[in-house]
Amino acid sequence: MIRRSVGTHDGSFHADEVTACALLLLYNLVDRERVFRTRDLSKLAEYEYVCDVGGLYDPSKKRFDHHQSEYQGDFSSAGMVLFYLREEGIIDPAIYAYFDRSLVAGVDAHDNGRVSPEYGVCTFSQVISNFVPTEYDAPDAMQTAAFFQALDFTLGHLQRLLERYRVIQSYREKVAESMSKQERFLYFDEALPWMDCFFEMGGETHPALFVVMPSGGHWKVRGIPPSLEQRMQVRKMLPEKWAGLLDEDLKKVSGIPGAIFCHKGRFISVWESKEDALRALKTVLGET
Repeated sequence: MIRRSVGTHDGSFHADEVTACALLLLYNLVDRERVFRTRDLSKLAEYEYVCDVGGLYDPSKKRFDHHQSEYQGDFSSAGMVLFYLREEGIIDPAIYAYFDRSLVAGVDAHDNGRVSPEYGVCTFSQVISNFVPTEYDAPDAMQTAAFFQALDFTLGHLQRLLERYRVIQSYREKVAESMSKQERFLYFDEALPWMDCFFEMGGETHPALFVVMPSGGHWKVRGIPPSLEQRMQVRKMLPEKWAGLLDEDLKKVSGIPGAIFCHKGRFISVWESKEDALRALKTVLGET
C-alpha cells in the first residue's frame, strides 16, 4: 500500500474525479505527487484511495466508484468522497452542507446525467471539461498534464470556498443579533455577508423584508429573498416608480436628497448616507 496516495482512471477526465481528488488534497489526506492515473487493477490495489474507477464503493476500504450496477445512489465519486469526509469526522455537517450545495451536488448531478443546463449557463463541470484536450486521440502525457491543471484549479476553488465559508461564519453572531430584534429589516453598521447565516438560522420565517448596510462608501437598501434557493427573488420589491432611476431623477421621484441609484429589477437601491437609506426604507415600508 502506497500511503497518502490516490488512484483514478487515465484518459479523458471529468469534474467528479477531479473534485474527489481535490477534496482529498484539501484535507491533507493525500499528496499531489501521489495522485496516479490508471485503469490497471493491480496498480489501483496499491493506492490508499481510489476514485471513479475499480468498480467498488466501499468507504471502509477507501474505494469510491459509482459506475457499477450494484451502486444505485445519486453520488458521483465527488459526492462519495465528500460524504466520507463527513462520516469520518474530518468535516462537520455544516461544512458538508456548504460544499454540497456550493459545488458537489451539481457535480454529482452533471456526472449522472441529471442536469441539462439552459442556454448560456455554464456549470462547474463544463468548466472542468474545457481542460480536457480537444484532440480525441491526445497522448497520455497531454491528458495527464491537463488533468493536473484541472486538479490545481479545482483545489484552488475549494480553498476559496472554504475561506469564504469561514468568513461568513465569523459574522454569525452579528446576523443573529440583528435577527433577534424581529423587525421588518436587518441593519448592519458594516458591510458583511449576511445571507447564508440568515437562512441557516431560520430566515425563511423571519419577518425582515430588507437589509440596510454600508456599500462602497455609500449605503444600500436590498430586498431579502424568500429563501436561499430563491436568492434571485425578493419578498418585497422597491417602488415601481424608482426602477432604473439615477441621481437627480431618483432624488426627484423619491424626495430623498441622497438618492444615487435604484436597480431596474427593484431589488436594490444605493444612497449617499445611512440617514438617506433609512429614510428610503421607511418610505418603502409605508412608514412615511
